[in-house]
Amino acid sequence: MHIVSDAVYYSICGILAIAVLLGIHLMSNVERAHLGNKISALAIALSIVITLIKKDILPVWLIYPGMAAGLIIGLILAKRVKMIEMPQLVALLNGIGGAASAIVASFAFLSLYRSDELFGRTTASVAIVIGTVTLFGSLVAAGKLHKVFTQKPVILPLHQLTAVSLVFLLLVLVVLGGFFSLLSLSVLLTAMILLAAVFGLIFSVRVGGADMPITISLLNSLSGVAAAIAGFAVTDILLVSVGGIVGASGLFLTQIMCRAMNRKLADILLGKTALQDNKTGKKEEVKEEQTGEETEPADPVAVIKNAKKIIIVPGYGMAVAQAQHLVKKLAGRLVENGAVVKYAIHPVAGRMPGHMDVLLIEAGIAFEDVYEMDAINDEFKEADLALVVGANDVLNPAARDAEGTPIYGMPILNVDQCKNIVMFNYDLQPGYSGVENPIYARKKGLWIIQGNASDTLAEVMDRL
Repeated sequence: MHIVSDAVYYSICGILAIAVLLGIHLMSNVERAHLGNKISALAIALSIVITLIKKDILPVWLIYPGMAAGLIIGLILAKRVKMIEMPQLVALLNGIGGAASAIVASFAFLSLYRSDELFGRTTASVAIVIGTVTLFGSLVAAGKLHKVFTQKPVILPLHQLTAVSLVFLLLVLVVLGGFFSLLSLSVLLTAMILLAAVFGLIFSVRVGGADMPITISLLNSLSGVAAAIAGFAVTDILLVSVGGIVGASGLFLTQIMCRAMNRKLADILLGKTALQDNKTGKKEEVKEEQTGEETEPADPVAVIKNAKKIIIVPGYGMAVAQAQHLVKKLAGRLVENGAVVKYAIHPVAGRMPGHMDVLLIEAGIAFEDVYEMDAINDEFKEADLALVVGANDVLNPAARDAEGTPIYGMPILNVDQCKNIVMFNYDLQPGYSGVENPIYARKKGLWIIQGNASDTLAEVMDRL
């Protein structure tokens, strides 16, 4: 006898699904994101509780050691993982979500294989494939972000033909698993998992670093889709609804990121944006004009002091140096000196959507001072100073005219239109995309202060 009636259960499921949606809606606003995250997390926790009660599995004590281990691991990760490492953690969590869906679907497949449940067998097969693809694709993405693997796109011999062949074979296996019981159960399940794993690796390894934020968003969507389809396989309406919400929100975010980078998702998946054909000018020409100090003798500290309208552009280098708190202190000192300071954030700055926003808010920077690219791009030409901290690709003018490069066609922050630019960059090497930045060859109004941003910012602040 069920403790919770169907009517009560479905009502609770509806409320929890709405709570998850509300949390996601709140997370679209920087100021309310923290509250939204708490609401969604609480809704998921309550979903686990109501599932345990409804499915009458509270007495199954075998699940509790696993839940305890997961809780401990989650708390350790929350404590130890730095904000700079958050993108690879998100990619890894996407993979774990896909793995969980594949495991659930595998057990459903095992129990339904010889039955007449055509729908259940088919959905279980699809969930196994999508969940496994998500797992192995996410492992590659996390490895690239953590520099375990090369961050450059890897194109294997007959890469596209192999990928298409794998998709065809997986479709065949799904049909066999759903409509027929011709093959051995163990052979069919093993073949689905192995082929899906290979496809996940091939799919993700060919994506270059410049397109990694979009890849993370897509994998997030796939983890939700896998969960929703697994929910159909085990007839769990709550898993279907929450998985569908995650899948849809991830897909919307993927579309937003594609628009922000002026990319087509199909081109990214086929590796067409991963070409490395730099047309930004000769390398030796960049070396000759490494800084503007040879033709612009003014002290950059004096330029910073005298500027009254300043736009700060943070990038991945700031995150690596953990310099966001120093950036806030510098901005505060400039405001005390009578300057107006704003922050310009590119949609793909960092390694995942919203990475820079999180870092700035973590440092206590006011929400109203942080502007998205479209809202502030026209102000660079009017500003006295663009102060760049560890950013490169998101302001690289090569994106406008260097055809064939990974960033070509990507909207950028119009830093090059500012009359004065002071850059706190570690070195003059190309950014994550591997494309040289023509700004480094600028002959006037440019000062580059090389080194770790935490050290160089501290030195400049001592002189202000």
